[in-house]
Amino acid sequence: MPPVIVFAPDSFKGSATAADAAAVLAAGWASVRPADTLVQVPMADGGEGTLDAFERAVPGAERVRVSVEGPDGRPVVTSWLRLPDGTAVLELASTSGITLMKHLEPHTAHTRGFGQAIAAALDSGARRLLLAVGGSASTDGGAGMLQALGARLLDAAGNPIGPGNAGLHDVVSVDLSGLRPLPAEGVRVLCDVTNPLLGDRGAAAVFGPQKGAAPADVPVLAEGLSRLAALLPGVDSTQPGAGAAGGCAFGLISWGATLVAGSRTVAETVGLADAIRPADAVVTGEGSFDDQSAAGKVVSEVLGVAVGVGCRVLLVAGRIAAEPTAFAGSRSLSEMAGSHRAAMADAEKWLFAAGASLAADHRA
Repeated sequence: MPPVIVFAPDSFKGSATAADAAAVLAAGWASVRPADTLVQVPMADGGEGTLDAFERAVPGAERVRVSVEGPDGRPVVTSWLRLPDGTAVLELASTSGITLMKHLEPHTAHTRGFGQAIAAALDSGARRLLLAVGGSASTDGGAGMLQALGARLLDAAGNPIGPGNAGLHDVVSVDLSGLRPLPAEGVRVLCDVTNPLLGDRGAAAVFGPQKGAAPADVPVLAEGLSRLAALLPGVDSTQPGAGAAGGCAFGLISWGATLVAGSRTVAETVGLADAIRPADAVVTGEGSFDDQSAAGKVVSEVLGVAVGVGCRVLLVAGRIAAEPTAFAGSRSLSEMAGSHRAAMADAEKWLFAAGASLAADHRA
């Protein structure tokens, strides 16, 4: 029997979707070892590409178009996914995500559109929600989302607060009594991080700079989140994952949602373990392999599943900023291309080259 090689990468943000990355890596491998049996299982961890992974894995899944207010106030036309069992899958990245911004706005970007999409799914009769919250543009603690779902966040004059983290500095009262009821089978939030809402590992400190915050902005963002947390004393801001998506996960907890590991949920849905079990090797990857990669990211989930069945794991990443000691082999697209900029400018070329290079070193 020819060797079986599984390709299970995450997306390479800004360069390639998970499905595209899997296809190009496999094509590169096949250019060197054409007799191998290649299996593509694109992955996601609750961020960009989660809808694609569910749509590919679940027969009868249906895209539903929706128009919402984007993170900077401009309209966004996107979609959510209806599954045959009545589950609705929604991606924050496609409604309130950082890739939708013309310019990063760390203080005013918001999650209102995500809440509008959730409301649309509830109006359609969704019995359960799976919410993928990676890729957020904002640090608003989910305030915009909560307002879109019926919460009242008011300033000292009794008016609704403004958008984004900036609005949190004016909030003096939070009334959740008008929130839409949870669907009959609940809400699960697919998280790709384990950070709490506040502190040195909190949403502002760790993720604020990724959303355009300068060093002086970080304590300001943290203060806004602290004000929101103080007005919701019954919600645990220290819960692992509460800081996901600029604290939007915290806002969802206040609604009654449950946080779950995004990559594990996706892995179970797409049948990752069944695909890897007969394999000789699995190739996984992501845009940046760093110290956070072990905390719920796709590569760590793939590694855990593969090690459990004695399968070798190979890593491809746009850049490698931490020692990939757990992997049998690795390739950095930035090193192969000569720079991060060059790798991103022609990701398909270098993904193909990485697949071919790993195949040349493979011994079945």
